[in-house]
Amino acid sequence: MLFAHQDGRDTASALEATGTDVVVRVLTRYADLIEAMVEVVADAREILVVTGSRSREKAYLAAIETAVAQQPDLVHYRVLYGPPRHRGLSEHLVRLLELRDPGERRNGVKTLHIGLVEPLEAMERYFVASETAAVVPLPSFHGAEGFDCGVLLGREAAVGLVQHGREACASARPVETLEAVRALPVRHGATPGQGEA
Repeated sequence: MLFAHQDGRDTASALEATGTDVVVRVLTRYADLIEAMVEVVADAREILVVTGSRSREKAYLAAIETAVAQQPDLVHYRVLYGPPRHRGLSEHLVRLLELRDPGERRNGVKTLHIGLVEPLEAMERYFVASETAAVVPLPSFHGAEGFDCGVLLGREAAVGLVQHGREACASARPVETLEAVRALPVRHGATPGQGEA
């Protein structure tokens, strides 16, 4: 197996071998997208990775805060691609820091990570992933102005996205104090339903 590439044999990963089987459901309505995202958050027990700087849906942000408050062993990563696009996300980050101190370790593990990917021109990624499922918003099937659709993915894909988010956060600039979060400018201008992760 070590030299399979030299023999002309492809060795597909478990995820590649499953193909589209990792897609649990295509989400074609904004309400379904948000419901699935909240479900991924509510079902997370070990790890929750959220990427993007455009979140503003109150039920979704509240679900994240509830998970962080009620599950002290849950490790939460928030990866920002540029400053928050909406005041609601900025306020959410403050509430996370009020709920948990990123400097503390629970059972030897840091359980809150907030990072800002630099340079600010880096392509933004939107997804929410846990150890069992993930949701990736997609461009709208209904018009050019939003990201109101998405896919719900199973465990194999979720594990890959968790790793993606952890690596992105590890290379990001930490934004893990109230002062650092409050110093972030809030960029306005995202279209409704655009990249809600």
